[in-house]
Amino acid sequence: MNATRTLLALALLGAAGMAHAAGNCTIALKGDDAMKFDLKEATVSAGCATITIELTHTGKLPATAMGHNVVISKTADLAGLARDGIKAGAAKDYLPAGDARAIAHTKIIGGGEKTKVTFPGKALTPGGDYSFFCSFPGHSTLMKGKLVVTK
Repeated sequence: MNATRTLLALALLGAAGMAHAAGNCTIALKGDDAMKFDLKEATVSAGCATITIELTHTGKLPATAMGHNVVISKTADLAGLARDGIKAGAAKDYLPAGDARAIAHTKIIGGGEKTKVTFPGKALTPGGDYSFFCSFPGHSTLMKGKLVVTK
């Protein structure tokens, strides 16, 4: 009986360790009418099978006036992607269609709305230099942050 309890305890500890090993699989951000995200840094694990980006627009202004999205890219690609996104226009969520620099992105939303998107964890490399930002014209100068990727 004692050996059974020991084995059960070890199995539970092992399962808990495996569940913990995946780390954080969700990036949850809030954007407002003052062009700010609630976080300047987010941490996510590349060990996750899928990563979810959740965006809540806590403001009141419509998407046409103060729309927000979340784009994940390498930090070196942020400025160019934001610039090229303006040319792509609102109908394409201010991102060039099929642009590989955008690792993942949500759609543009307005005040009171929520959106989410998932992408494969293997799209990120632990220790890589990544950022998240809003590609609505002019927003990326204020609405950006560092994405820390762990194993």
